[in-house]
Amino acid sequence: MRTGLIARKEGMTRIFDAEGRQVPVTVLKIDNCQVVGVRTEEKNGYVAVQLGAGKAKVKNVSKAMRGVYGKAKIEPKQKVAEFRVTPDNMLEVGAELCPSHFIVGQYVDVQAKTIGKGFAGAMKRWNFGGLRASHGVSVSHRSHGSTGQRQDPGRTFKNKKMAGHFGNETVTTQNLKVIGHDLEDGLLLVQGAVPGPDSGWVLVSDAVKLPLPAEAPKPAALKGAAKVETVTEAPADAPAEAPAE
Repeated sequence: MRTGLIARKEGMTRIFDAEGRQVPVTVLKIDNCQVVGVRTEEKNGYVAVQLGAGKAKVKNVSKAMRGVYGKAKIEPKQKVAEFRVTPDNMLEVGAELCPSHFIVGQYVDVQAKTIGKGFAGAMKRWNFGGLRASHGVSVSHRSHGSTGQRQDPGRTFKNKKMAGHFGNETVTTQNLKVIGHDLEDGLLLVQGAVPGPDSGWVLVSDAVKLPLPAEAPKPAALKGAAKVETVTEAPADAPAEAPAE
């Protein structure tokens, strides 16, 4: 089990594949995603890595977190999250991850907090059909109808779908395909929609319901660890170019 990434949702766009079909994608920005701390079995009782992303002003960071960043010798971060890993996928403090941590064609799970909608009715919150729009219904067309029983049991059960607070909850969208990434700008393109507002933080991790591709880097793809070749090499039997005069 590898670590995930902390990314910032930039918005949605579309790209065209080799066959000319348009693919809706969400653009995720990997901004200074570094290892802030580690959790070990001997000291903490579990194995995990603590990642931080973004840049925060020192005055907006608590005194306890200032000590954490000072010990790790890294700049303060806006977002901090933990990812459970296996001991063979542990990372060193200060290591910076890049978008190539997820290869093209791989499936990932994305977790974020949804947009808050405030107090919403039953039709908007639970997709109810509402009452009949005819004579006699009066002004109750969008009400949720009866919620309980009469004498037995004479109450409304818990978790009944009713009007209430809508949104602003943690949601995980599973099995989203990685379409591509831009290592220079630190962008990760994921097919489909991702929960949360634009400029919001999301957690991207390997899909738990699908196997990890064999080509995926382990323990992680670190920035500056290896250069990515963008120019295709000429075959060995290709004729050499004539030297310039």
